Amino acid sequence: MTDRRKLESGVLVFAVFSALLIVPPLVYIFNHPILHFGLPQIVLYLFGVWLLMVAGTAVLTHYLPHAEGDSHDGSE
Repeated sequence: MTDRRKLESGVLVFAVFSALLIVPPLVYIFNHPILHFGLPQIVLYLFGVWLLMVAGTAVLTHYLPHAEGDSHDGSE
């Protein structure tokens, strides 16, 4: 039970941290007319943050155990 609570807390911290990475004041730091591989820096930043959010969510949900009442076999 403790491990589940730790993972749930980790999911919450990850969600809040991810949301903070895409707030406009932080995004504006990367809004410069600099090109990397022909793409603006802000596009690479936003895509990189999005990619980390998707990967982090996938990893955290993979290790999060199912609740006791969940039934995924279709029988109720």
